[in-house]
Amino acid sequence: MSLADTLRLMLLSSMWGLSFIFMRVAVPEFGPVPLILVRMGVGALMLVPLLFTLRYLKLVWANKGSLFVLGVINHVVPFSLLALATTRLEAGFTSLINATTPIFTALLGALFFATPVMRQQYLGLALAFFGVYVLSADRLDFALGGDGWFILAVLGATFFYGVSSNYTRRHLAHLPVRVLAAGSSAMSALVLLVPGLLLWPEAPISGLAWANGLALAVLSTTLAFLLYFGLIASAGATATSTVTFLVPVSALLWGYLLLGERLSLQILAGMAITLAGTAVATGLLRLRRPRREPAADNTVKVTIASNDHDTR
Repeated sequence: MSLADTLRLMLLSSMWGLSFIFMRVAVPEFGPVPLILVRMGVGALMLVPLLFTLRYLKLVWANKGSLFVLGVINHVVPFSLLALATTRLEAGFTSLINATTPIFTALLGALFFATPVMRQQYLGLALAFFGVYVLSADRLDFALGGDGWFILAVLGATFFYGVSSNYTRRHLAHLPVRVLAAGSSAMSALVLLVPGLLLWPEAPISGLAWANGLALAVLSTTLAFLLYFGLIASAGATATSTVTFLVPVSALLWGYLLLGERLSLQILAGMAITLAGTAVATGLLRLRRPRREPAADNTVKVTIASNDHDTR
């Protein structure tokens, strides 16, 4: 990656790390669905002007059904589940569970989209899920008032991200970036409009909550989408996928600095295991092993490495 792309990647990870902080602060007053309505409504208003040419409008209309599905599975459902989770879980903790997104992408790709999974990826998948267990083992309480259901909500969000990644590859890879970003955002806002207004809180919303909701929409959605898709175009999907490992670090740091969230040894250990497993599963960390051929006159050592398979 170039220096400019590296700086953009760091900025993107910071914006997405802050999204967990924004949700954690704003969701108690808005509620999950109204907050995501604000996020996608403002995001759509800022992105839709990118479509104001006849060519892009025709593409949106021709692919309106697929963009609707993408909006639901990549924005409406996972964003709402994450907002629900942050009503109970710390921002940094939520971001760490969310880092398993490439795991579900790989699993669902193998099960339903004929995407091959290399042998080393199975080890990475197992390691990542073990990391999630280390993170949440003492919090998997499914009794009333427990954290278990909220942890499942985050895993549900990552499941839908995995579905959307594979769906986009299969059905929408031919579309320009702006059509994907703006079209799916607009569809999401339309889907959220009625339930968001019906669930809108009766109590007045404070200026602090509004500031965080708008920051979520402008910084962590509109600008982040443009940065993300721009990075894919300039640096490639594999390099851009490293943002998966930077976002939890960013969220943990912001949570510690802004919300006073604690950094325990359990969280740090779970983070290390989860991110290591994800790195192995996505091919960003390769495990190499030597294989010795039967010696004749010379002994040749061959190094076998798994293919670089992008799972985002």
